[in-house]
Amino acid sequence: MKRQIAGLHDADRCAPDQIPDGIFLVRVQRTRFQRQAQKPYYMLTLVILEPSRFSAHLLSGRLYCAPKALWKLNWFLRDFGYDSELLGRDEVDEGQLVGLKGIVKISHIVCNGSSLLRFDGFAPADRWEDLSPANLDNPQVA
Repeated sequence: MKRQIAGLHDADRCAPDQIPDGIFLVRVQRTRFQRQAQKPYYMLTLVILEPSRFSAHLLSGRLYCAPKALWKLNWFLRDFGYDSELLGRDEVDEGQLVGLKGIVKISHIVCNGSSLLRFDGFAPADRWEDLSPANLDNPQVA
């Protein structure tokens, strides 16, 4: 289903003891648009591909569609290789998101007593070799 977009952000419930803050190579498993009064959002379910010790674990988070948050949705779509023609028309087709791969940086925050997963950043999947936690800890990698 295609939707006109007007903004995006992030945050969702996640068990903080399962997946630590960090950088992960992921694939989009499922998306669902949620219309919420002033803050519509896309609920994303991502399956972790790397690091291997977390492979097959799921991350769920929100990318908001409010005008002030559109920059983050665009960042996600661009870095995950979303169809540039649809992106140019400001259209999000949920079916086109499933299967896209990329890198996500996550952190956990506590808001009103609930643990939330936050998407802090994105990068194209082909940058995994440079950005993987193992290489970031390696002093030989610039």
